[in-house]
Amino acid sequence: MLHYIGKRLLQLIPVLLGMTFIVFLIIRAIPGDPAQVILGQQATKEAKAALRASLGLDNPWYIQYVNYLGDLLTGDLGESMRTKATVSSELWPYLAATFELALFAMILAVIIGVNAGIVSAWFQNSWFDYFAMILALIGVSMPIFWLGLMGQWVFGIQMDLLPTSGREDARNPVDPITYMYVVDTIIHGRFDQLWDVLKHLILPAIALATIPMAIIARMTRSSMLEVMRSDYVRTARAKGQNMFWVVYKHALKNAIIPVLTVIGLQMGLLLGGAILTETIFSWPGIGRYIYDAIGYRDYPVIQSGILVIAFVFVMINLIVDILYSFIDPRIKYD
Repeated sequence: MLHYIGKRLLQLIPVLLGMTFIVFLIIRAIPGDPAQVILGQQATKEAKAALRASLGLDNPWYIQYVNYLGDLLTGDLGESMRTKATVSSELWPYLAATFELALFAMILAVIIGVNAGIVSAWFQNSWFDYFAMILALIGVSMPIFWLGLMGQWVFGIQMDLLPTSGREDARNPVDPITYMYVVDTIIHGRFDQLWDVLKHLILPAIALATIPMAIIARMTRSSMLEVMRSDYVRTARAKGQNMFWVVYKHALKNAIIPVLTVIGLQMGLLLGGAILTETIFSWPGIGRYIYDAIGYRDYPVIQSGILVIAFVFVMINLIVDILYSFIDPRIKYD
């Protein structure tokens, strides 16, 4: 197992290097001059030239890339062109906000999606099966921005039950430690703030969870139907074992591998693709952070933000691969 993990971590190096090179070239193809964006339309040519020189943008692209890699190898993610702060100091609060939102959304998606898929397979061709699969099809097809806006209108404006934007009540701010506000409020013992933070999480998490929930439900149903037709399941049922334990203890364990793969992929996609949800709900996450950086042509922020997302995505897939061997003893990585 350790040999396999070490091998996968070594394979991570060329993947991330290739990603940095592609992103480096693509973002420099974005129309617009960073010096012009930073200094404004009234800036003189001399001022823009001086700023480009101070930022190293007057060097050939390959020199800029080598300098970027050199800084990266020392753990330096660079300095924001706009704020002059180091990217590493700015990045974590935004990444923590997105991770908290994505984790909460994935918990909802897994709990509801897996159980909906199991019950649909258990009672195949029943009214629940048809109803759940129709909802799953709607969930996959429904645009996140529309669902988010409808959630804000119904639960935030019409019913006044849930907040429609932000992570916290500005009148009662959270004192950040980890920048994951649910964790921070528990550490401080502020359960009034915890309830407020959870209320802010509900609408964006539901909007973000809809698509992965539907995909997980359909995958679980498909995988469970195949396992439920197996001989050992029929034998267990013939012996009179409780159907609940047959389904959840025996069948689910053998059907969960493809579902776990989908969960890992969807978690990675949520981290990198939450920008619509973050925009609609004014959620200060990594997607909004990178999106704003694109508007300012802030190259170090864009490069480092995408690099961190890619690293997290690959690590999630590595964790999923490792979990396979714990769930199914037949899978060996030696």
